[in-house]
Amino acid sequence: MTSAPTHEDAFVVTGVSKIFVGRTPVQALAEITLSLTTGSFTCIVGPSGCGKSTLLRILGELETPTVGEVRNHLPEGRVPRSAFVFQEHGVFPWFTVLQNVAFGEQMASVGRREREEHARRWIAEVGLTGFEDAYPHQLSGGMRQRIAIARAFSTGSPSLLMDEPLGALDAQTRTLMQEQLVGLWEAERKTVVLVTHSIEEALLLGDRVVVMSARPGRIKDVLEVPFGRPRSIEVESAPEFARMRQEIWESLRDEVQASLRLS
Repeated sequence: MTSAPTHEDAFVVTGVSKIFVGRTPVQALAEITLSLTTGSFTCIVGPSGCGKSTLLRILGELETPTVGEVRNHLPEGRVPRSAFVFQEHGVFPWFTVLQNVAFGEQMASVGRREREEHARRWIAEVGLTGFEDAYPHQLSGGMRQRIAIARAFSTGSPSLLMDEPLGALDAQTRTLMQEQLVGLWEAERKTVVLVTHSIEEALLLGDRVVVMSARPGRIKDVLEVPFGRPRSIEVESAPEFARMRQEIWESLRDEVQASLRLS
């Protein structure tokens, strides 16, 4: 199910398990082994509570595994090796759009002129030119999420770890953001890992789809996505897209039912 590690792998996860210790210990992950190729776009799907977000946080060094190891072969520099985008966009309400997008590089002590130049570039890339001095409360949910995506790209980090970044958006805005996100990635070729509940989104965006089991999360399947790039929303009309969507759902169905019994 997983390929052998190579020098081209950005992340190599070997035998990772995670137990959260408390009054009642909870095992979130069990024996995860996975290699993620540099410059690839990997989507992770699975039932609620299966440890998808925990795995993402372990990759980004926000959590440590209880057992196993993660080797990170991303280049080190003045910016973090991984930038995060969360479902709740996490923009700072007291900062303008420009200040929000420049924040990552500010924390990395990048000079003001340079970080604002980078921020303005990414503000333009996500279609927010003219809103540099606006505050988040003046913008729609979709625009606020574009701020978060621009900030992640602006850091210059070689990987993006995205946890349901489009999940809170309405269907039309989500479609536009999916197209924009895949376009940005195709131009930059960062290593991206995106957690999503949407099978369609995983197939539209990803090179591979990792299917996880109910808690404790294990890797149940890894599917290579055969659609070429550049890729657009029109791929959803392809017969192969429908076949793969059904295949992934059949793999997930029992896991979703199991997760409902655990909740």
